Amino acid sequence: MLVVGGIPLFYMELALGQFNRKGAITCWGRLVPLFKGIGYAVVLIAFYVDFYYNVIIAWSLRYFFASFSTMLPWTTCDNPWNTPLCREFDANVSYALEDAMTSEMNENIGNVTRFLIDQGSDTAVADNHTSAAHEYFNRAILELHESEGLHDLGAIKWDIALCLLVVYLVCYFSLWKGISTSGKVVWFTALFPYAVLLILLIRGVTLPGSTEGIRYYLSPNFTAITKAEVWVDAATQVFFSLGPGFGVLLAYASYNKYHNNVYKDALLTSLINSATSFVAGFVIFSVLGYMAHASGKSIQDVATEGPGLVFIVYPAAIATMPGSMFWALIFFMMLLTLGLDSSFGGSEAIITALSDEFPIIGNNREIFVACLFTLYFVVGLASCSQGGFYFFHLLDRYAAGYSMLFAVLAETIAVSWIYGTDRFCADIKDMIGFRPGIYWRVCWKFVAPLFLMFIIVYGLMGYEPLSYEGYVYPVWANVLGWLIACSSIVMIPGMAIYKICTTPGSFVQRLKILTTPWRDTQHQRNDLSSVANGAIRRSFLAEQDFEITKDHELTKEQTENPSTT
Repeated sequence: MLVVGGIPLFYMELALGQFNRKGAITCWGRLVPLFKGIGYAVVLIAFYVDFYYNVIIAWSLRYFFASFSTMLPWTTCDNPWNTPLCREFDANVSYALEDAMTSEMNENIGNVTRFLIDQGSDTAVADNHTSAAHEYFNRAILELHESEGLHDLGAIKWDIALCLLVVYLVCYFSLWKGISTSGKVVWFTALFPYAVLLILLIRGVTLPGSTEGIRYYLSPNFTAITKAEVWVDAATQVFFSLGPGFGVLLAYASYNKYHNNVYKDALLTSLINSATSFVAGFVIFSVLGYMAHASGKSIQDVATEGPGLVFIVYPAAIATMPGSMFWALIFFMMLLTLGLDSSFGGSEAIITALSDEFPIIGNNREIFVACLFTLYFVVGLASCSQGGFYFFHLLDRYAAGYSMLFAVLAETIAVSWIYGTDRFCADIKDMIGFRPGIYWRVCWKFVAPLFLMFIIVYGLMGYEPLSYEGYVYPVWANVLGWLIACSSIVMIPGMAIYKICTTPGSFVQRLKILTTPWRDTQHQRNDLSSVANGAIRRSFLAEQDFEITKDHELTKEQTENPSTT
């Protein structure tokens, strides 16, 4: 899936951003005016994602502060938030015998356990116990037991809210001056996680049981390859990992020099990204093997996904290591830097797109970024409440799933079938000196659209209403989620209808105008004006040459400072 879908789409967006030198909205408005709504759609998707994504960073910051303790708070069961079902994890004790005895007692205490669960305690695992780390995350950090569901968010947890405020302050002072500021910050946020991954890898492989975890990681179950959901999961992972569809690649590539080798960038970045994920697998599964060895359980029983992996399983393992405070601090520091890195990208995609489309925003960037992050913080307070995780989970499910896939499907259709693969390849040749090979052309025109349609159709066929640990979201919550998802998708046909209605001429003439790239339209206008005035033509060409050859940042500076121009 990386080969047939991930890398080709990654390359496509980088090339589009570098050639058009504009953010998502202006880029698509110039490429295929009829599909300008793609730009608005991806900006809206990034906008929704930022509502909840920074909350994860706030949790990481909260854990980071809690790690300044000789006894990590998620290791014991004698805290006010713990329940009678809590059990501490001790790497020096085997729970195999205890679990066997407990399983015999389950029949007698099953009714009592169900009663405790109904009264608001955590959902128990198979042996009617919950780990101290599980209760710390769900009852101390989230306080889910104080909420009945999405309709009952409860009080705001001000410790998480203050952490969220700190996150947005860091984001603001990293982005308020533009790409030059965030670029310097990213030197640290991008490289630091590699150092931590290396340290955690060395520590992980030295733990008892790590070999079993790594063996499990490197031994795929090939019988699962016939299941369609496995292919969907693989495609989704590659897609979300590389990031096309959020407008981030277009935004950052728009700052490249025109003749930058975008082909090399696409291949190198994609391969480094995938290699990093592969190495991170060793870091995770070595620790999972250690957890399985220490608890007497199988790796399948200790493994989990989503927030549980980084806020429950991994912290529990860290707590049993000598020097646990050090390991906890560097682990959550790594999560902070990784999260901030991604947050910068999503925010910059929005800022660049709107600044390029509406110069007044670019001229008042500091004020706009302050207003944007203030809005994010106010909405994010809902996720900082006692039932905020239910709101967070709703946004996580609906904000960027199907809507992003639809947006990128529209991108591939617009580039390959309307703008034209040959024209797009000619643009790339103009930038880097050679045309993309047949592999890239086939992927862009046939494989990638089919790849995206497969994910969308199969995902919709297997759709299930939202739920979390026994809580089933009400119908109105799922309707709200679909409204959020559709609000970005509808921008594509909505803007197309608006363009058709506002463009003069017959319907056929309108379609011809709206499927003609902005560059061709400008050349046509230039040819007409040259008949009347050759001087105007020379001025226009000079302006076009300036637009293409000058750096994007310089162009913006001249827009912001007319005196310089």
